[in-house]
This record gives sequence, C-alpha cells and structure tokens, in this order.
Amino acid sequence: MINKINLDDLVIREMQAEDVDAVTDLEQSCFSMPWKRADFEDIVTRSDRIYLVAVYRGELAGGCMMSDIVGEGDISNVAVYEQYRGQRIADMLLKAMFSLGEERSIVDYTLEVRSQNQSAIRLYERNGFVTEGVRKNFYQKPTDDALIMWKRS
Repeated sequence: MINKINLDDLVIREMQAEDVDAVTDLEQSCFSMPWKRADFEDIVTRSDRIYLVAVYRGELAGGCMMSDIVGEGDISNVAVYEQYRGQRIADMLLKAMFSLGEERSIVDYTLEVRSQNQSAIRLYERNGFVTEGVRKNFYQKPTDDALIMWKRS
C-alpha cells in the first residue's frame, strides 16, 4: 500500500470514453473473471448505468458501477487498486453513487459479494447493506457463494 493519500487530491466523477482502457485494466487487476473492454465501452453510452471513477493525482485508483433496474440500484464492479486500499476510496465511491441514485429517485440498492471476501462485506455493512440471501456456487475461479446484500430505505 502507498502512504496515506491526501483525499483533497482525489476526484470522483463519471467514467468518460477516455477512461475505458484504465477501467478495463483496473477490472483485470481486481477480479478473477473481469469484464471486457467492450462492456465498459457500452456503459458509457447507456443512461441506465453509471460507472464512477476515483482518480488520484491523474491516475485511476478505483471505480464502481450502478445499474438502474426499474428504480433499484444494482451495485457492481466495486474495485480499488491494491496500493490504494484501506483509504476509504470505496466508501467514497459508494457515497457518491448513493447521491447520484437519489437524483434518480433510487432508494434501495442491492449487490452480490463473494462470501469469502470479508473486507468487501465489512465495506458494504458499513454503508448500510445487510445480507438477505445466498446464491450457492455463484462465483467461479475460485468457486464461492454470493451473499445477496440490500440497503433499503
């Protein structure tokens, strides 16, 4: 991990077309079954999806996505480069996403997380999510259950 960052130098904004390569690299570094470049190119063009990036001093530090599914926010692809973890960047991304969701009248959010990913589970619990179900063997590489978590108004 790098030294503690100055959060005044962190910018959270919506992904732009010029961010797609960097977001694709982030995805590949954080997930065993990463989304492809074409998936992120598609997000830029869609009004029902928002992908936020966290940029620290000009470099991508993290990102996350929300799909607006009939008025509910489906959070996915929450990722922070390892050297930036532990600095509350994912918390800031989620809070920014909730603000954008509020603008869209979204009040309930859901996500899936690997049952073995304790740091992510703690992140989501800190942000008001509770486990409401399990999808057995949902993930591969390695096989793991998905906890279905909800943040309800």
